Amino acid sequence: MAMYMLSPPVVREAEVFARMPDTFRRPDVQTEWARANRGGQPTDAFLEGPVWSPDGEGRGHLYVTDIPHGRIFRISPAGEWELVVEYDGEPNGMKRFDDAHLLITDYRNGLMLLDIRRGVVTPYLERRNSERFKGVNDLTFDSRGNLYFTDQGQTGLHDPTGRVYRVSPEGKLDTLLDNCPSPNGLVLSPDEKVLYVAMTRGNCVWRVPLQADGSVSKVGQFFTSYGPSGPDGLAIDTSGRLFVANPGLGRAWVLNHRAEPEVIVTSPEGASLTNLCFGGPEMKTLFMTESISGTVLMTEMDIAGPLPHRAKAPA
Repeated sequence: MAMYMLSPPVVREAEVFARMPDTFRRPDVQTEWARANRGGQPTDAFLEGPVWSPDGEGRGHLYVTDIPHGRIFRISPAGEWELVVEYDGEPNGMKRFDDAHLLITDYRNGLMLLDIRRGVVTPYLERRNSERFKGVNDLTFDSRGNLYFTDQGQTGLHDPTGRVYRVSPEGKLDTLLDNCPSPNGLVLSPDEKVLYVAMTRGNCVWRVPLQADGSVSKVGQFFTSYGPSGPDGLAIDTSGRLFVANPGLGRAWVLNHRAEPEVIVTSPEGASLTNLCFGGPEMKTLFMTESISGTVLMTEMDIAGPLPHRAKAPA
């Protein structure tokens, strides 16, 4: 009888791509977000939402959010930081909307649209039927322009009422899940038949099959982690391997279709590895935010990430 043997994962340490300059840090500014989410600890910055934006010449820039101070930064390939905008909000996840805009999940305000060139943030979707969201967290687009986003708030195992929504290009808003213990990062499989959703305070990743009519069925737990903080941001490569940022452990899991770790990327700067995205000239560079230290990490992968989908205008 043939026996299946699980090979040990390859462990590699990421390297530092860029550190937030001291001129942008705010060690003496207390914020409501830090009081609620970091126990009132001094938080000079808390990075999230990495987005790669190619420039058409084989280069590009990385954009990141700073949640407690309401800032969006652009980082050059040389690691130089530029403040794009500072506004009255708590920006978390972020994706390219089109060539001129980024779409932001703002914990305080809902979905917000950033005009990159003008540095202006305007509302995109603040409420559902006049009701505020709990606290939106992350987002992703599919090839048809449907937008998926998580509404996490302060939910968890004590209050599993977080939600996952889908917005069509025509503006129709559907609730896909409403029983989530802290829905956070989310990403689609390459064939778009499965949506993966990180459940941070449930310390796991859910597998959400998407049916032909747009409904979901037979939702299950795909991956189980451990430790003080569960899976956060998600990404996927063109082969379908799932990348899971795991704060608290300071690592990113690279999982095959059986949820077995093939690669473990570790952080050299701290344990708060919150989110990740692919970028670089060949989309093989994995960028990761180490939030508390204000550091962006990187490592080169052997398989590229897909080019991200963006919004589409209604037909």
